[in-house]
Amino acid sequence: MSDKKVRWGVLGVAKIATEKVIPAMQRGQFCEVVGIASRTREKATAAAKSLGLAKAYPTYESMLTDPDIDAVYNPLPNHLHVPLSIQALEAGKHVLCEKPIAMTAREGQLLVDASARFPKLKVMEAFMYRHHPQWVLAKRLVTSGMIGTFKTIQSFFSYYNTDPTNIRNIPTIGGGGMMDIGCYPISLSRFLFGREPARVFGLTEYDPQFSTDRMASAILDFGEGSSTFTCSTQLSPYQRVHIVGTEGRIEIEIPFNAPPDRPCKMWHTTQTSTSEIVLATCDQYMLQGDIMSQAILNDTPVPTPIKDAVSNMHIIEAIIAAGKIGKWVRPST
Repeated sequence: MSDKKVRWGVLGVAKIATEKVIPAMQRGQFCEVVGIASRTREKATAAAKSLGLAKAYPTYESMLTDPDIDAVYNPLPNHLHVPLSIQALEAGKHVLCEKPIAMTAREGQLLVDASARFPKLKVMEAFMYRHHPQWVLAKRLVTSGMIGTFKTIQSFFSYYNTDPTNIRNIPTIGGGGMMDIGCYPISLSRFLFGREPARVFGLTEYDPQFSTDRMASAILDFGEGSSTFTCSTQLSPYQRVHIVGTEGRIEIEIPFNAPPDRPCKMWHTTQTSTSEIVLATCDQYMLQGDIMSQAILNDTPVPTPIKDAVSNMHIIEAIIAAGKIGKWVRPST
């Protein structure tokens, strides 16, 4: 490792990597993005030049075997999350892998098992939203009783994409709304309640051409509270989260794709007043990179262990199953 910085390599030239994550990590205090790999030398070279990276790798394997790389960021399509992440571990690299962690919970468990063989290496799912100050504050308000007894969450997350070549519309490589964005309301619900739902119910609508779920609604039963959400890949773009208790509520304006270039807003309402909270401008991808890098540098646990990612997959699968049979389903563990 360089002086107090983790040397990162990036697998693939995905848009999220080249436009959001890499530029953010390059501004991080504990990150040094060394190079980027692609299946072709031309793509890797072009991306490296555009981003000002020192190295371009013509194959994924050539990056994984480079001793100048300490950690790997994996933004590849969903079906390549587990196999390439395991290859990275076997090559001695720490891994930050995009969500959802796998195609299935069973496949995700393979990564958990692999990580157990390399206890000195850190593995984390890239749920960047959890590191943003607005979610740190929301969690604190809930756990400190600032909305009374926490009872329910309502979430909405949608965008419009009907491009047949887009990976989000190709089911064989992990496309569909639940895998791409439904995973966020599930994750935040588990994050705020601090436990797993006892049962779930789902209603799904599938695209007749793509065979992917284009709209899904779900209920998560946490016993003393609930979470409901709708996600869609073919609705007007929108996102919002409402967190409600017996004595107040929290509303988050841009809960998932928090902008890196302007402040974010949230509102805390009590029985007597509503306070608008303006959070300082920050980049949640930069925060994620630095937090992961600090765990590597200090040999401390990552904020969310890889088992958390598999638990999220179990809920995704249960909701999809519930939508097909029209009944409540108890998630596997």
